[in-house]
Amino acid sequence: MTNFKKWGLLALLGVFLSVTNSFAQERFGGLALYTVRDAMADNPKETLKKVADMGYKYIEAAGYENGKFYGMEPKEFKKYLDELGLIPLSTHQGSVTLENADKMMQDVKDAGFEYFVLPVPPMGYFTYDQEKQSMGMKDDVKTLTNIFNTLGKKAEAKGLKLLYHNHNFEFKENENGIKAYDYFLKNTDPKYVNFQMDLYWITKAGEDPVAYFKKYPGRFKLWHVKDMDDQGRFAPVGTGTIDFKRIFNNKDLAGMQHYLVEQDKTFNHTPLEAAKISHENLKAI
Repeated sequence: MTNFKKWGLLALLGVFLSVTNSFAQERFGGLALYTVRDAMADNPKETLKKVADMGYKYIEAAGYENGKFYGMEPKEFKKYLDELGLIPLSTHQGSVTLENADKMMQDVKDAGFEYFVLPVPPMGYFTYDQEKQSMGMKDDVKTLTNIFNTLGKKAEAKGLKLLYHNHNFEFKENENGIKAYDYFLKNTDPKYVNFQMDLYWITKAGEDPVAYFKKYPGRFKLWHVKDMDDQGRFAPVGTGTIDFKRIFNNKDLAGMQHYLVEQDKTFNHTPLEAAKISHENLKAI
């Protein structure tokens, strides 16, 4: 090979690697599909393609029913995500029980997920006051903690990692002065049970995420990242009042492995628009 051809090929390779690296850098972070749940119900494949085109790298599901994810068999769902270059990272499995856990966890494993997340206290321990439109939980933290540890062992046996996702009600002291969230952290086995911290909801509860990282280092493997506007409502990341730079500066202390953008409700944008704004603003964080 002549030197001219050799240097020409090296130049082309350099351009290719530069473009590839630039594309890889653009694909970052995850999206909790609960944000775009209506669009996922209408047309899951088209919506997932839009999520990939925005530059998200991985997703969290919230659409498991009758053994399927958004109407797709677990392996079919994984195959389609592979085609889009999306990684199935975590899934919210609110309908899990001790009886159906083994089958459900196998479906989660077949779909390629790494994290099995409890979005609220399972098995009837979650409560909702329709009149006040407020969430809560039954006051039996000891039984719930035993359930978490049991499910965590089942998940570990399937090669999955169990996490519990918070709202704000877990930070309220019960009549015995116990905060459920602290009780869970102190009495679950870190080998089997860890946590997905929702940064909006812990802030809504009046607590400091960084203080929890310091008190329970390494326990908060995934984060839900969403902002709060000056009215206390959900907002796209970077448009509200939460100091994400301070929180992200403590990600190693927290044990954070991945984060997912989520916005439960959108007010001035469509859910897909809000997801795109959050993704763009996270580049600066």
